[in-house]
Amino acid sequence: MGYKTRGLIDNAQILNYSEILTLAPFTPPALLLESNMLKRIVPALMLGLALCSFSHAEDKEGFQPLFNGKNLEGFTKHGGKATYAIEGDEIVGTSTLNTPNTFLCTDKEYGDFILEVDFKVDPKLNSGIQIRSQVFAEDKEIEVGDGKTKKMSKDRVHGYQVEIDPSARAWSGGIYDEARRGWLNNLKDNPEAQKAFKQDDWNHYRIECRGDSIKTWINGVPAADLKDGLTSKGLIALQVHGIGNDKSKDGTQVRWKNIMIKELD
Repeated sequence: MGYKTRGLIDNAQILNYSEILTLAPFTPPALLLESNMLKRIVPALMLGLALCSFSHAEDKEGFQPLFNGKNLEGFTKHGGKATYAIEGDEIVGTSTLNTPNTFLCTDKEYGDFILEVDFKVDPKLNSGIQIRSQVFAEDKEIEVGDGKTKKMSKDRVHGYQVEIDPSARAWSGGIYDEARRGWLNNLKDNPEAQKAFKQDDWNHYRIECRGDSIKTWINGVPAADLKDGLTSKGLIALQVHGIGNDKSKDGTQVRWKNIMIKELD
């Protein structure tokens, strides 16, 4: 008949057209489907659904909340004087005039991990998420690669930052080296990632750090893919960028929620 396809899915056989005619040439099609086909196909469909559910659960296995949802225990503010507050299940950062970049930092350091987080930023405000970053209690000379060093002031958070950029260039998901080397992987050659950012709405980041590899996704779209081994471990921080004396930006906010981390080391 031309319908010769036959398969086997974990012992659940799928019949071809000629087999249906041979098995029951005088059986009404509806009854045949119910009595033969469904008995063989339904178990396979149930198995497929079970495997999909298991795969989803496996992907979420091992993730722990970075924020306890009640208070900022486990975090310390460094840098400027922007404020952080809890509203429901969100951490809300609010900008302040005439103060430098402010960071809400984890007290714990992380090396290899997967971080997932939802964020929403005011279109006028810049922000970011620090990863594998450092902050010191006193001035210190640090290495910045290629045999070069740089003096880092006390309480100055520095290191890799996954950018939150609502400006027209749309580099959210790019990787900036805060207070050290500047841009390491922007999105000027990744228009798909640039288009993935949702203005004045909730967005989702997935950030993976494995060895010298740092990868980011924005709303499921691959963004940055960086190989850099300068810093293998450090704090995670939520940034409120300084706004100088721009009164039009005073009080602008960035929000984070569903902050989940899976440690890999």
